[in-house]
Amino acid sequence: MSGNAIPVIHSKNEGMSTPEPGLRRQVMSYSPSIMLVRHTMIKGWVGARHSHTHEQMLYIVRGRIRFEHPGGIFDMGPGDSFLLPGSVQHQASALEDSEVLDIFTPMREDYAT
Repeated sequence: MSGNAIPVIHSKNEGMSTPEPGLRRQVMSYSPSIMLVRHTMIKGWVGARHSHTHEQMLYIVRGRIRFEHPGGIFDMGPGDSFLLPGSVQHQASALEDSEVLDIFTPMREDYAT
């Protein structure tokens, strides 16, 4: 391979931040147009209700998550995914210890290191 090296981001629990009790975050790879973020949640975690302008794709790696939005409430488990349009008010909670991969477009500057 010639030219620019491609950086590999390894999944490391010790490299995660704790933005709120029960939630850990690891910013993985990103560019100005897209960002991959790994989240782990402990059972019982309830996230703050919020919205953001970014589109968000979510994939459940393990555990069970409850997701609330103006159109209703649904539960998700391993292998489930969905696409959330930007600016939609939403809230998530962990029904079990869980791990989730989030893809944001464009990248979230507030998450960037």
